[in-house]
Amino acid sequence: MKIALTEFVTLDGVSQGPGSPDEDTTDGFTRGGWLVPYLDETFVRRTSEWLDLADGLLLGRRTYEAFARDWPEITDPADPFTERMNALPKYVVTNTRTEGTWHPTTVLTGDPVRTVAELKARPGRELQIHGSARLGDALLSAGLIDTLRLAVAPTVLRTGRRLLTGAGGASGLRLVRHDATPNGLLLLEYAAAGQAPRAHYEGVTAFT
Repeated sequence: MKIALTEFVTLDGVSQGPGSPDEDTTDGFTRGGWLVPYLDETFVRRTSEWLDLADGLLLGRRTYEAFARDWPEITDPADPFTERMNALPKYVVTNTRTEGTWHPTTVLTGDPVRTVAELKARPGRELQIHGSARLGDALLSAGLIDTLRLAVAPTVLRTGRRLLTGAGGASGLRLVRHDATPNGLLLLEYAAAGQAPRAHYEGVTAFT
């Protein structure tokens, strides 16, 4: 299977608490809910298309517990995500839980890179990481992420937990699709491209 990392971020890279002011107040974060003002039909359609590709969800403990609390409570039959989010197999990477409450759930213990690599070797389409920024960051550094999808909100928070801040090697990415929604979100899809390239600038004539 491929592993796809889907994240909602601000222009300054914050991924914490996009959905509501009280979604994630860890470390005193008070600026949650920053994505919601920019949601529109284009965003919903594209993210629904992304979810169509999933054969399972791969989550860290904190995101898993938040999702397990919230998604089963959404009962709107017109919601385009709820049925699939609740029905898909969930894999939670944690050494502090032994079982899940959001079924069907498989708990992955031990070293995250090793256990996810074993899961990735199975046949299938995509295992999708939604949220779980620290897990996604670690797996990108380890070379296990195949696709990175970002919804970038036109806002700057200057505080909050940021995406892709952990230690590790530099990662190269190749842009494969980009869209701008009517409300100003940038929807970016990247394919992993090995090590990040570097070069010396030798003037504009080198590129013409």
